[in-house]
Amino acid sequence: MSLVLPQAQSRLTEGGRLVVISFHSLEDRVVKRFMRDASQPPSIPARLPVREAERPRPKLKLIGRAVKSSDAEVAANPRARSAVMRVAERTAA
Repeated sequence: MSLVLPQAQSRLTEGGRLVVISFHSLEDRVVKRFMRDASQPPSIPARLPVREAERPRPKLKLIGRAVKSSDAEVAANPRARSAVMRVAERTAA
């Protein structure tokens, strides 16, 4: 999974959305960390004089929070109880 997420991100055009559904907590941790790191601007040295307009922009923008299955969905499909969906959108960076 750690190889697929960067490849999927590189294929997105501006405004494209990356939607990932994970079914295990370890998978979700990988997805959460990837999206969190990609939504942070790249770090620059602390004392480097850089204007705000010249700062690098993050590649992804997080959309909403993690979505979990509703009680009705779990009642209809017990396998859905551990599913978590996360969404991020590609920025112009």
